[in-house]
Amino acid sequence: MEMWYYKFVCAARTALSPFVNTVAHRLRLEKSTREGNRMDKFVINGCRRLSGEVEISGNKNASVAILAAVSLCDEPCRIENLSQIGDVDVFMQIYEKLGAKITHIDAKTIEIDPSCIKNAEIPYKLTKLMRASYYFIGTLLGRFGRAKVCMPGGCDFGSRPIDQHIKGFEALGAAVSVEHGFIETIAKNGRLAGNSVYFDNITVGGTINVILAATKADGLTVIENAAKEPHVVDVANFLNSTGADIRGAGTDVIKIRGVPYLHGTTYGVIPDQIEAGTFMAIAAATGGDVLIKNIIPKHLESISAKLTEMGAEIISGDDWLRVRCAGRLARVNIKTQPHPGFPTDMQPQAGVLCAVASGTSVISEGVTENRFRYTEELARMGAMVKVDGKTAVFEGVENLTGATVRATDLRAGVAMVMAGLVAKGTTEVEDIHFIERGYEFLEKKLTMLGADIKRISAYKNGEETPSGQIPITAGKALKKAN
Repeated sequence: MEMWYYKFVCAARTALSPFVNTVAHRLRLEKSTREGNRMDKFVINGCRRLSGEVEISGNKNASVAILAAVSLCDEPCRIENLSQIGDVDVFMQIYEKLGAKITHIDAKTIEIDPSCIKNAEIPYKLTKLMRASYYFIGTLLGRFGRAKVCMPGGCDFGSRPIDQHIKGFEALGAAVSVEHGFIETIAKNGRLAGNSVYFDNITVGGTINVILAATKADGLTVIENAAKEPHVVDVANFLNSTGADIRGAGTDVIKIRGVPYLHGTTYGVIPDQIEAGTFMAIAAATGGDVLIKNIIPKHLESISAKLTEMGAEIISGDDWLRVRCAGRLARVNIKTQPHPGFPTDMQPQAGVLCAVASGTSVISEGVTENRFRYTEELARMGAMVKVDGKTAVFEGVENLTGATVRATDLRAGVAMVMAGLVAKGTTEVEDIHFIERGYEFLEKKLTMLGADIKRISAYKNGEETPSGQIPITAGKALKKAN
């Protein structure tokens, strides 16, 4: 190939890449909107030993919080290592409604120019889709002195009040009202003022939201009894890279000295420790041998400790971890706690491990209400489990058996996939849209490890096709809709 032609092709590819990625993103959103009659499911043939390598994606919880934090900035920001998940797509739709300029650099990198945002109200139909939309209350209040956002959606774990968020906003000088399903906040004199905020209980969302609101407030804000989760630290690190003054993230006391201006930055999101923990659990449950790459091993210490206690072998390096397991897992007792304790987002996956472990295991939920709903689905597969309030007692069985089950929420959904991987026979997992909110290309990653898992597109008219194909009648319906 002539050198001039090669240079021309490279230049054209570079110039068109953001446009192509933006178009691809829009097509993906339009497709999901048009296919409201589509109900995808996973079909899994279990009892396979998984082995190989898997690379972990960007942290779901950090991604959505950092994306919200960008709206505080006065210049464009480029965010790298984002997962291609449903929640990120929803955030991009919110930014489009707010008037921000969005450029998709590649599949995992987005540049957002928030300088043109003038609107401090977000439509109900978007905020109802996920709980993390409440971070826009803190950012818009901190930037404009006012915000109007509907009560957050997301997974149903029972009561998850945001009273501690409201307490923090009020401490910074905002008047807060909740009417007609919306939370409206207005700062006195148009600006927030630093103050002391003490949380009655540890709240990850509340800690992040108050950090966001206080970043541009006048004076010093001190948060006591703050959450210490890795994504809290990641949000603070991102904001500091834009010129914020936040100290103590990762401890129970965080100090924020407000600044008037936040410049642009390029920032990479940390790896997702819950996705990593999920693959660790899958490796142990299937008696596998899996190398898990692109991780921060320190974030996985509580998970590693419990898997080791159950009999798994874990070897770790600087940014990788290997899980090997031979033979049946041993019983274990687990209590979920705020970081650095065992994470509540790993509780359903731990439940699957306990369901097939030898002996009696007990899981106590110390963070979230109503998180044992998945046990009803697990019982359909032969698990012996009894739930009493926030405690579940598992009598381990030799084998689970395939059944049709559904994802009741994000983590419960991936636990059903995990159960299908260890069960005898065929398992169908329905309502997998919950899973796609937080796991990037789950079935592809599992297939690379040797799993027999397929996505089937089921339609309300009863037709089914392999993923990526649309039935003739459904195709006609989509054309007619357009």
